[in-house]
Amino acid sequence: MKDLICYCFGYSAEDIQQDYSNHGRSTIMEKIQLAKKFGNCQCAVKNPKGG
Repeated sequence: MKDLICYCFGYSAEDIQQDYSNHGRSTIMEKIQLAKKFGNCQCAVKNPKGG
């Protein structure tokens, strides 16, 4: 099982590293921020530690 960093969208540390390798920077945070802006975040429900 991957070590998840973002439970809402299923991103792992490995995903972030791969994203950085592919783009020269991580675009994942931008994707998360955009999704949260439109109310698509469920941290309080999906993250076992709460959001």
